[in-house]
Amino acid sequence: MAELREGFAGLPTDPYAPGTNRFRRYSHAVYLPWKDELSWIPGIPDPVHGTVTNFSQGEDDPEHPRKLRVLPDIPGALRGNALLLRLLRWDIEQVLSLRDMTRRPLWAGVHLIRLGVDLPGQDAVSLPNCLHQDGGSASTFTFAHLISRTNVTGGENVIATPGSAGLQPEDPWADVHARFTLTDPLDGYAVHDHRVSHHVGPVRRGSGPGPGERSVLIVGLAPYVPQL
Repeated sequence: MAELREGFAGLPTDPYAPGTNRFRRYSHAVYLPWKDELSWIPGIPDPVHGTVTNFSQGEDDPEHPRKLRVLPDIPGALRGNALLLRLLRWDIEQVLSLRDMTRRPLWAGVHLIRLGVDLPGQDAVSLPNCLHQDGGSASTFTFAHLISRTNVTGGENVIATPGSAGLQPEDPWADVHARFTLTDPLDGYAVHDHRVSHHVGPVRRGSGPGPGERSVLIVGLAPYVPQL
């Protein structure tokens, strides 16, 4: 856990979320069920971050519709972290138990996201800052695992109906299924993205000394679809 928390502490600023105090890395991996083999996909060389990975949420992201983004890669040392790999493989096991996916590769998008607040009254915001869906395949499942939460308030998770996407959780038209807050390391949840919308509220520095942060591992899993 300590190594993984250090990796989150060193995350670069999300280049597509200026002023939100959000820090992020992202990489792709592929799992071959018939071999029980998990492989990270090499990133694209980049002069600033070493390597980067393409990321797109299609039309489901209201702030970047159909926009292909390029995000800093998860470095090799963290890709080999035992806890990260254990969580990733656990998520894969849950999906394989729900669907007959043993004859198709499973595509994984792995996000490391930290919301960091250094000053009193400062907010850190996760985007899109509304109820939303992650997009992609109708078979996409999204898992979230809290890695650490220190000296912050807020960060409430909200799960609602797909028709609530684009709304704020407090909107009277939002049809909310559940509200909860991840508080302890390895707290988590999972959603079938096609069937719900979801949101995490901003975090603000708490009353304790020093900066505050909320670090979460997010894994999106979907069956690989050939393009030929």
